[in-house]
Amino acid sequence: MNYTDFSFASPSSLQFGVGKFLTLPALINPLTKNVLIVLGSQSHKTSEYITTVIGKLEARFSVTIITIPTEPTPEMVDTAVLQSQPNVPDIVVAVGGGSVLDAGKAISAMIPVNDGVKNYLEGVGTKTHPGTKIPFIAVPTTSGTGSEATKNAVISEVGENGYKKSLRHNNFIPDTALLDPELAVSCPPSQTAASGMDAFTQLLESFVSTNANPLTDALAVKGLELCAGNLLTCYRNGDDIEARAAMALASYISGLTLANAGLGLVHGFASSIGGYHKIPHGVICSRMMSACNDVTIRELKRADNSFVLKKFATIGRMFGKNSGKNTLYYVDHLLAIINEFTHEMQIPKLSDYGVSSVNYVKIVAATDNKFNPVKLSKEQLAEVLELSI
Repeated sequence: MNYTDFSFASPSSLQFGVGKFLTLPALINPLTKNVLIVLGSQSHKTSEYITTVIGKLEARFSVTIITIPTEPTPEMVDTAVLQSQPNVPDIVVAVGGGSVLDAGKAISAMIPVNDGVKNYLEGVGTKTHPGTKIPFIAVPTTSGTGSEATKNAVISEVGENGYKKSLRHNNFIPDTALLDPELAVSCPPSQTAASGMDAFTQLLESFVSTNANPLTDALAVKGLELCAGNLLTCYRNGDDIEARAAMALASYISGLTLANAGLGLVHGFASSIGGYHKIPHGVICSRMMSACNDVTIRELKRADNSFVLKKFATIGRMFGKNSGKNTLYYVDHLLAIINEFTHEMQIPKLSDYGVSSVNYVKIVAATDNKFNPVKLSKEQLAEVLELSI
C-alpha cells in the first residue's frame, strides 16, 4: 500500500466543547429569517437543554421543527422538504444522532432541487445532484457515525428489494459541526455501545483501508487512542463528561477519516443487511466488527501481508498492557479486545433481528468490500455472517 496523491475534505468550521450548544444562535447570521430544525425522537423536544436553545432561536427567528423518528427513508426526506415550503429556510440545523444528521443533510440538499431524493441516490437513482444546498449545521447527540464531518447522507428503504444508499456531493459536508459532549450524557448504555463501536469500526477500517493516506492515518490513530481510553468508560458511566468529550471527538475524527479514506467490510455488510432488515446501523457494525476482523486478519496472515498486519498491531498495542511483544501478539490482542467489547457491552446478535442462513446468498451478493485490505470470497463473506448470527 503506497501513498499517492490525495485530497482531504472537512467541514468549514468545527465548534467543540462542553456548553457549546448554547452558542448555536450566535452561529446563525442575524439577517436570517427562517430556521428549519431537524430533531430525532419526541423526547428531544422535551430535553431542557435543547428546549432552552430552541427557545432562544424562536425569539430571534421564524422556526420550523421537523422530527425524524428512525433512519431516514426517501419518503421522510421528501415529506420534510414539502413541510419546509411555506417558510423556505435560510438555514437547516439538525440536532440528533447519525440518522437525524443524515436526514438534515439530505433535506438541506433537496430543498433547492424540488425533486424526489430517491432520484439522486447512488446505485438507485439516475440523476446527478448539482450540489446546491441550504446552509447546514450538524449537532450530534451521539458519538458514532461521524455524519457531522461527511459529504454523504445515508437513506434507506427496508424490505425485500430494500437498499441503504447515499446522497453524496462534496458540497454536502456540513458548513459547521457543533460538538457539545453534554448532549450525549443522556444517551442510554445500549445506544452508547452501538454508536461508540461504530466510531471504533470507522476509525479502524479507514486506518487499514487500501485508500488510506498519511493524514487519515494520523487522525485515525488519534481517534482510536481516544476510543481505547474512553469507550468503555462512557458505557459504564454515561455521566463522565471527559469520556463523553473524548468519544465525541473520536466520532468526529472517524467521519473525517471515512470520508477521505473509505471504509471496509463491516460497512459493506451494514449497507446490504440494513437494506433488507430493520436493524439500527450501529448494531450491525458493532456485531459485525469482530467476525469481519477475525476473517480479514486470518487471510492477511495467510498472504503474509506484513504492512497491514503492522497497522493492526499498532492499534492492538494501544489497548495492551504488555510491551515488547511481536506484531502478531498485538494483532491477536486487538481481536481479543474487540470481542471483549462486544460481549461486555451486550451487543445484540443479527439473529435477534431476523437474519438467518436463508438470507446469506442475498446479503453476500449485495455486500461491497472495496477498501478492505484483503478481498474475501463469497464463501468467506458467508462465513463472516455465520459468525455474527
